[in-house]
Amino acid sequence: MLSIKNLSVEVESKKILNNFNIDINDGEIHAIMGPNGTGKSTLSKVIMGSDIYKVVNGSIMFDGKDITNMEVEKRAKLGIFLCMQSPISIEGVTNRELLHTALSEISDEKINLYKFASSVESIAKDLKMDKSVIHEFINKGASGGERKKNEILQMLVLKPKFIILDELDSGLDVDSLKIVCKNINKYLSENKDVSVLIITHYSRILNYIKPDYVHVLNDGKIIKTGDYNLSLEIEKTGYTGLNNISETDLDE
Repeated sequence: MLSIKNLSVEVESKKILNNFNIDINDGEIHAIMGPNGTGKSTLSKVIMGSDIYKVVNGSIMFDGKDITNMEVEKRAKLGIFLCMQSPISIEGVTNRELLHTALSEISDEKINLYKFASSVESIAKDLKMDKSVIHEFINKGASGGERKKNEILQMLVLKPKFIILDELDSGLDVDSLKIVCKNINKYLSENKDVSVLIITHYSRILNYIKPDYVHVLNDGKIIKTGDYNLSLEIEKTGYTGLNNISETDLDE
């Protein structure tokens, strides 16, 4: 589904990703872990098409299409969804307006308002959100956890093919994380071809959404790959317990 080859990315002339490579097949769950400042969140934004970053080398292919220089909205219409690390608030635009417009753009047809509203309210209920959230301005006055739940609400309404979860667990308490992950797992069980890229510092979220592969990112590239057990190893030893990561790397 996603194939990134020799990707190098800069921001303000500083290289963040350095000949980065990864292949994610249909239905696979990959997790990327690593110390602060190694390029994890940069990767998520580059896949989504942020113009803050400059791609200086390499390519990003999605479902056989070269999306390296594609606009954000076109990537979204292809089925790529980013659950942001720090979702912003947008005053004057309600969740209903955002989601209805997005669905209309994706489907290129008129959306039945009754079915749409009923679906959103049902999803909100499953996420333990008040159904009134559909009529509220996007994330206005919302806590960090509420903003993350709203991201997953959007995801479940839009039904993407490729999901990027950028530090989903930050801002969520244990109970909320369980609720959110339960709903994500339900979506994945009903859509076997959907793939996920989880970006996280800790193994906590991986206890609920089990990855097929865990990659460790350092100096802008993957230095180690394993299965779920690699995340447990990191939990025990920290990143300094892995080969190719030194104390000096963590201080930089």
